[in-house]
This record gives sequence, C-alpha cells and structure tokens, in this order.
Amino acid sequence: MSSVLKKYSVGFRIWISEEHGHFIGLGRVRLLENIKKTGSITKGAKAMKMSYRQAWQMVEDMNSRSEKPLVEKILGGKGGGGAVLTETGEKAIKLFYRLDEKVMKLSNELSKTLKL
Repeated sequence: MSSVLKKYSVGFRIWISEEHGHFIGLGRVRLLENIKKTGSITKGAKAMKMSYRQAWQMVEDMNSRSEKPLVEKILGGKGGGGAVLTETGEKAIKLFYRLDEKVMKLSNELSKTLKL
C-alpha cells in the first residue's frame, strides 16, 4: 500500500439564527445585495435565477425575524414601485461577512493541522 499524503480541509456554512429558526445565511445575503443593487425584489431575484415568490418569502421571513425590517417596499407610482435595503439590512450584511471572515480564518487554521 502506497503512502500518499492527503490534504484535508475543514469547512463551515454560516447561518445566523434566532429562536424560531434560521434568519440569514449566504443566499439571503446575496439576495439583499441584489435588491440593494437593483432597487427591486423582482430584479434581485432574477439576478439569482430565483422566482419573485421565493425572494418575497425570504424577504418577509427576514423582516419578521429581525427587530427592524431589512427591506422596505416602495409603492408603485408613475415609474413603478421597488424596494430599498434599510440601514438594518446594511448592518445584517456587514455582520454576516464579519462572522464569515472569522470562521474562515478558524477553518484555515484547523485545516493546516488536520491529519488522519
């Protein structure tokens, strides 16, 4: 039997949860970023190849689990409606990426010492 040195790594997936379940993860963060970029839940969903219904349900779920809404709908008028990311939504994105960076550092450190 040959002795081939294998390299292993440790991986994590981040979810921020509250008492009733998952609140925000990478997919939801990307949806929030797309809503911010496009000013629309519909366009944000399309950028991710996601249905409007699924995106709207995610937004509603995040808004209901947060102390303050992450996304606010703008009612239609002559130019149509849209959506805007709130200050709380901006904070949620930043918090997620800060946590993700810390976990990635830990993952990399653990991976360096992992041997079977």
